[in-house]
Amino acid sequence: MTAFPAPSAPGLSRRALLRGGLAGAGLLTLAACRSAADTASAPAGDAASPRRGGVLTVGAGVDFTPALLFAQSANTLVQRLVFNTLTRYDDKLQPQPELATSWQVAPDGASVTLKLRDDVLFHSGRKFTADDVVFAVKNLQNPVRSAQLRSTAAAVTDFRKNGDFELTLVLAHPVSNIFDLFEFMIIPDSASVEEAFTGTKLIGTGPYTFTDRKPGSSITFARNEKYWNPGRPYLDGVEVRIVPQADSLLASLKTGQTHLSYSIRGKDVATLKSDPQFRITSYDTGAGAYYIGANLTGEHVSDKRVRQAIAWAVDRDRLVQQALGGYGTVSSTPWPKSSPAFSEASATRYHHDPEKARQLLKEAGLTGITLPFAHSNDPGNTAIAQILQYDLKQVGIETVLQPTDSPTMQKQLISQTMPALWTLSHGFAQLHPATLAVSAYPFNEAKNSSRFSSPAYTEIVQKAWKRPDSDSPEAKALYQQITDVLLDEQFVIDLAIAGLTEVAGSKVRGATLNKFGYLNLDDAYLTA
Repeated sequence: MTAFPAPSAPGLSRRALLRGGLAGAGLLTLAACRSAADTASAPAGDAASPRRGGVLTVGAGVDFTPALLFAQSANTLVQRLVFNTLTRYDDKLQPQPELATSWQVAPDGASVTLKLRDDVLFHSGRKFTADDVVFAVKNLQNPVRSAQLRSTAAAVTDFRKNGDFELTLVLAHPVSNIFDLFEFMIIPDSASVEEAFTGTKLIGTGPYTFTDRKPGSSITFARNEKYWNPGRPYLDGVEVRIVPQADSLLASLKTGQTHLSYSIRGKDVATLKSDPQFRITSYDTGAGAYYIGANLTGEHVSDKRVRQAIAWAVDRDRLVQQALGGYGTVSSTPWPKSSPAFSEASATRYHHDPEKARQLLKEAGLTGITLPFAHSNDPGNTAIAQILQYDLKQVGIETVLQPTDSPTMQKQLISQTMPALWTLSHGFAQLHPATLAVSAYPFNEAKNSSRFSSPAYTEIVQKAWKRPDSDSPEAKALYQQITDVLLDEQFVIDLAIAGLTEVAGSKVRGATLNKFGYLNLDDAYLTA
């Protein structure tokens, strides 16, 4: 495996690195976003060279939803199999080459010049050029795509091509999260993008070609024999099997019918920790933060004291231990410890204090209320909802559970039609902090799922987003102000931070996820 030269240098900030650009055409051999502390290491004698051949089976709890191809949804395993992105982050949130080989951010942050690979073909045989980057940005600017990073894409106001393999993106203003966009934005074939949106044809430049889809059952892929990454991929193909029943998914792993899954419930993962037949890896990206959302147009929850009462009522420790099997960290904020917005004091602001919750309800003039409470209808999220229901009942808040399928909940998030309360997990806090507040449905300052609106919140978020840097003391001061608003308003009541947990059979090697949970199998293989 060829290692890409380390981009960082002593004394250089992330800002300096981005402005200075990163040159090179390194192969995709980085460790992606894997946790530094895998719970199981590779078996002894695992030094064999990668083996070519075989079909990897991946178990998913939620079916692929084509209409959400360009958005962040409950199932993002497919995107990176078929498509590439311009850049991809390493563990330190430093962008690395993919279809872009190098980049230069203007000193004023108002433009980015990209140099592109000149040896890339779409699965159709057409050559990838700068025109495809222009199309990909405009595609995300289209509100029909429901892309969470549309605000960042929309900040690109002009494109200046300098040949087929170099272009400059002109920005309306500096944006601190431009490389979040480059990692999020898959590059589709413009001629077939509408068919991709309906799931009938997926054509990209990625390592695997789409071969078949059986809704509710499976989606399959074959090796792209003309992939630009020499010698990759190793696998002949990939099959993503849809297994919504948690017990069935666990059984399919134990019997070897499924090689790999990111959908195993935490409490089930805990039972596999000592089984040598499995390799368990935690991704500490913070891509999955569990929360209770409140629709501020709903009865009672429009009162901030009620929302704060809910925040005090939840026993987060019990939630992490019983529902997540210990695979998570209690937190009152959305930020993982790797985020520049993280602070211990903020993360521990709310803890289990039922008496304080009752006092807040009393101050609001409420002694007993009943609220609708939506949750995803899979077993893991149902268990979480039941734990939360119990906690809320102890302080006088009765809830009526509303189990809902994942695609419907996604539509409700986007259309702001959630009931008074709901529980889900959100992503985007694992990136540059401004991305959460301008892009994630629950937090978006312009239009969020809670219908929360505040000129002060908008002003702080816009200031953080429009900075050319993302990790200066001034930027971090703005992140703290955003956090303070979230902690006070509690329109999103954060409960626990949990990254994705990979459970792989002993034969699987080399699978990784990017910051958005896209499955990267460039270097994956099956041992004999």
